[in-house]
Amino acid sequence: MEKRLILAIFLSFLILFLYQLIFIKPGKQAQPVAPQQQAVEKAAAAAESEKPVTGPPATGSTPEVAGSNEVVTAGEEETVKVETPLYEAVWSNRGAVLKSWKLKHHLKKLPDRKNPDPEPLDLVAETADRLGFYPLALKLDDPDLSEKVNGALYKIDGGNLKLNPGQTASLIFEYSDGNTVKIRKQLTFNGSDYNFGIKISLEAAGRELDPLMLWGPGIGSLSPEELKQKFSASRGAAFLTNRDKKVLRLQEKKIRLENEAVRYSGLDWAAYEENYFAAIFLLDPAFSQAQVFKKEVAEEQPDGKVAVIPYFYLAVSRPQEAFLGPKEYDRLKAYGHQAKKIINFGFFGGIAELLLVATKYFHSQVGNWGLAIIVMTLIIKILFFPLTYSSTKSMAKMAEIQPKIKALRAKYKRAKQDMEQRRQMNEELMRLYKEHGINPAGGCLPLLIQLPVFWGFFRMLVVAVEFRHSPFVFWIKDLSVRDPYYVTPILMGATQFITQKMTPSTADPAQQKMMLLMPFIFTIFFMNFQAGLVLYWLTNNVLQIAQQAIMNRMMARKRESDGKRRKK
Repeated sequence: MEKRLILAIFLSFLILFLYQLIFIKPGKQAQPVAPQQQAVEKAAAAAESEKPVTGPPATGSTPEVAGSNEVVTAGEEETVKVETPLYEAVWSNRGAVLKSWKLKHHLKKLPDRKNPDPEPLDLVAETADRLGFYPLALKLDDPDLSEKVNGALYKIDGGNLKLNPGQTASLIFEYSDGNTVKIRKQLTFNGSDYNFGIKISLEAAGRELDPLMLWGPGIGSLSPEELKQKFSASRGAAFLTNRDKKVLRLQEKKIRLENEAVRYSGLDWAAYEENYFAAIFLLDPAFSQAQVFKKEVAEEQPDGKVAVIPYFYLAVSRPQEAFLGPKEYDRLKAYGHQAKKIINFGFFGGIAELLLVATKYFHSQVGNWGLAIIVMTLIIKILFFPLTYSSTKSMAKMAEIQPKIKALRAKYKRAKQDMEQRRQMNEELMRLYKEHGINPAGGCLPLLIQLPVFWGFFRMLVVAVEFRHSPFVFWIKDLSVRDPYYVTPILMGATQFITQKMTPSTADPAQQKMMLLMPFIFTIFFMNFQAGLVLYWLTNNVLQIAQQAIMNRMMARKRESDGKRRKK
């Protein structure tokens, strides 16, 4: 039973390691869509076909508006700045697009000697400037019309804005060629959060059209350090369905070309995300649609070779509001619209969410995220002490009766081939367990119960933006990336070895020697895991050593007292 448990834990870590190695690779070209994704997309397409989607009005003309034949444009390209305590945004009147959205409380990279004052993180990718295509551009079925509305110089109603919490203000971009095209974009900002309202109207040849608004390419620009962290490099699109309130996710490597993109309908919101930040667009589930696609561009590399680079875009119709910011749990929960679901807590999401709330509370008390992890680990260890003690006690009893178990197996040598011998051996084993008060599953079950908590803690540390750029002590400047000097993984391996040596074992000597390789394998696995996760496991091992010493002493005293009673 013990061998199976250790094997299960080993396989769990192997799955984690292979998952981040294979499935989360930054900058890779998209692969053929997996059968599961095809099923999701077919279901989305079926839902779209079943649900009537109201399109633009089919009338041949619209009522005349005062000044509709007047040319409305700007004489030259200009930018306007919107600043709040949370971000600083720059908008261009050429296409009425977003050129920059810098988060004041989130740096692109940590300060160092070469760059003691790094820039704030910009959610608009650096490649947007090179491609000349920015977020909030419009996409229409007519390419010429798309080019016209995105290249036009809009007249701006309103100047630079500086908003404090509680204040609101709007920017209005207008353009008309005085003949066939008239467009208006109204953006309403507030000084308290990362969201802003969106209102777009477009008329062409007397018809009101329903354009798609684009976000992209991608989101933000990861630093070289973050690119090495496969979890931080996880990015793609997310859609919250209105019917069952489930989040459908599509990683970048599964995103198709524009002419193959699947259109989703019946959504509360659509988003483009990376591990810690997201661009979320609130939609009208009755009328809005969304799609995500890639464009491949041939670019010359520094070595002179030409490579095809994919750039990814999210397109939404009739967006009502946008949220461009970090995936902060408390902020997203307060924002509403079930926006907190953009945080991918994973299979044991409820456990991970509860652990994050608790860890945030302890951080508010101790002021350091690393110390908060240690305190949280200590509390979890205390809560699970009865289960751990029960497991250790059961394994110790199993170790005591191993000679009798071996004798039984020697007695029924042909048990593997002979069903009758196997039945008799099992009956005698059960009598032996009952005689000594042993539950065969008692050593493994309590430990298996703890695995969801470990997985929840793992997911919490992976996805919580609160740990990004959060220091612990000395050389650990960022708990969301690996330990740069591998000190904590090595200490974790050493403590894992000590723990294994102290724990009662039912394996034979040869198997015990093989199991001593496990700490080394775990150390290799944890080399590239986040420092916060390694800190959790290291703390858990140190507490386990202390706990095991206490339990070994308690069991030794119990054996002594039992021996004295037998002598009497």
